[in-house]
Amino acid sequence: MRIALFTETFLPKVDGIVTRLCHTVRHLTAHGNSVLVVAPQGAPRRFARARVYGIPGMPLPLYPELKLAAPGPAIGKLLHRFRPDVIHVVNPAVLGLGGLYYSQTMGIPLVASYHTHLPKYLKHYGLGFLEGVLWNLLKLGHNLARVNLCTSTAMVQELSAHGIERVQLWQRGVDTELFHPQAANSEMRDHLTAGQPERPLLLYVGRLSAEKEVGRIKVLLEQIPQARLAIVGDGPERGSLEQHFAGHDVVFTGYLQGESLAAAFASADLFVFPSRTETLGLVLLEAMAAGCPVIAPRSGGITDVVDSGRNGFLFEPDSDSDFVHATQQLLSSSGQRQVFRQQARQEAERWSWSAATQQLEDYYRTVVSQG
Repeated sequence: MRIALFTETFLPKVDGIVTRLCHTVRHLTAHGNSVLVVAPQGAPRRFARARVYGIPGMPLPLYPELKLAAPGPAIGKLLHRFRPDVIHVVNPAVLGLGGLYYSQTMGIPLVASYHTHLPKYLKHYGLGFLEGVLWNLLKLGHNLARVNLCTSTAMVQELSAHGIERVQLWQRGVDTELFHPQAANSEMRDHLTAGQPERPLLLYVGRLSAEKEVGRIKVLLEQIPQARLAIVGDGPERGSLEQHFAGHDVVFTGYLQGESLAAAFASADLFVFPSRTETLGLVLLEAMAAGCPVIAPRSGGITDVVDSGRNGFLFEPDSDSDFVHATQQLLSSSGQRQVFRQQARQEAERWSWSAATQQLEDYYRTVVSQG
């Protein structure tokens, strides 16, 4: 198949969506498909045998890591030359509108996927009053697609409840060879604990932005003073978070990738994740693949990944005391942590990128066969 993939975010940005897209493109091209990625400018021109067409963009004022790249007539010419069998738009917002438009005008089957829970993000940027408007806009765009893919059962239900049609589950995946308990090493633990490896180590990995609610983790350090925290990632909130955690035992590493990231997961005692807006929870699967038990809210896509009381604990989303209690309970028992480590790894082994991409190809073939 010939697949044109429109995405609002791609390399060099680092986040769960980009990770998923990179693995997807690798597997699609390895299966013999031709892939064209249309993304904001900045990525290499080729990635995993796919062509990447960059569109100039402007940084988003409230989130400069994201670029607003407006589609233009050149995209139409590009698609006429590429002759895609299917167009896939990822989180259609600005650039994705080009995919929506040309799929309709050129009669190309359209697939859309939903990865970022934008309506829930709005309140973290003082724009909660626009939530209803945004749902209406999302419905208009997504209902042009022959299938709308979500990465958790919770999001399938929520999108359907807001009037988005033909919603299906696109299973998540994780690299279980890279993320593995054997990646743990003493050097990484020394680094993450600032030379105090004997102390309990809590880990957060992800973007440092308002909707991730990283500041909530401070309550754990206040109630569990013996614990240390390592924050892996970067983003617009880093400066304010460094001030927020001043006086506490916290290490900010910036972004880690590849073997370094795998070692961070495997070397920590617990992965703590406070965000209540997750649609996928890819980073949770990476932690679990590395044998790191998860503490996270009972919310969104997280509930598809964490089996509370078996491979981690889910806490009530609005309860800091529940967050603290769950963390204390698991830190207090090394035996229980070891059992959870094994069961977290077992759960992650059920998910592979190959299976997730095969499922996506099946969706593509279905919409193409519909003519």
